[in-house]
Order: sequence, then C-alpha cells, then structure tokens
Amino acid sequence: MRVDAASRFVAADQDDVFRAFVDPARLLAWLPPEGMTGRFEWFDPGAGYRMVLHYLEAPRGGGKAAADEDVSVVRRVRVDAPELIVEEVDFPSEDPAYAGTMTLTWTFTEGDGGTYVDVAATDVPEGIDPADHAVGLASSLANLARLVEGG
Repeated sequence: MRVDAASRFVAADQDDVFRAFVDPARLLAWLPPEGMTGRFEWFDPGAGYRMVLHYLEAPRGGGKAAADEDVSVVRRVRVDAPELIVEEVDFPSEDPAYAGTMTLTWTFTEGDGGTYVDVAATDVPEGIDPADHAVGLASSLANLARLVEGG
C-alpha cells in the first residue's frame, strides 16, 4: 500500500501548532504549497472544509479541477486536540485518476523545545505523482513552521 509521508520539527508548542489547523486564517496562511494560493468555500474546524487552490503558474496538463486549480473537500473524521487530526480528502475532478478518498493523518508530538508534526497520506489517488506530493507536503510543513515559529 502506498503511503506518502512527511515530518517536520517546529519550534512551537503543541497547542500553537494545533491552532494552526483549526483557525481558518492560519490554515490558509500555511497549507497552500509554494506556487499556490488558496481560499475556503466553507470551513468548520471540527467537520472540515472545501478549499480551492490556485496555481500561480498552471502546471503542464492542468490542475485536478481546472487548468489552474485544485479543489479539496475535506472531512475531519477524528479530532483529538492537540495531538491528532484525521481527514478524508476528495478531489472533485473529471479525471478518474483523482477519484477516491485519500486519508491524511496528522500527529503532533511534544518534543524538546517544540513539536514533531507528522503526516501520512494513504489511499492517495494514482493521478497524484509521489514525488510532486512529497514536494507539496514538505512545502506546506515549511510554511507551517514559519507561521508558528513567528518567522
């Protein structure tokens, strides 16, 4: 089974990191990876959200939802503050390679002087290139670190 995973230690306490996932302004500030901007069509911290990501430069072959956009519909199926968030993610797309529901499991573990943030993606649609996904996850985690570390 394919599992795309990423980790990052951030110099912020566990509660601050967790808040960056449940506050819509903070989530929007870090989740879009480099080269993208985002907006919410709706957001409920305990239930989930619908996010539209816009490419600053459209990728060859286009995005999942449109030539320059990806859309994610996220259901939060488990929220154990401040240690865990489990999300089910669908990508509305006419391309069957993006069909199915991906699961993201985010864990936040206290460490010496900060928090270890780990994400594991399972049931990743085959249309999502593993190398591109790794770059995107690392970019988002770097954005998260900058936000919560105050940089």
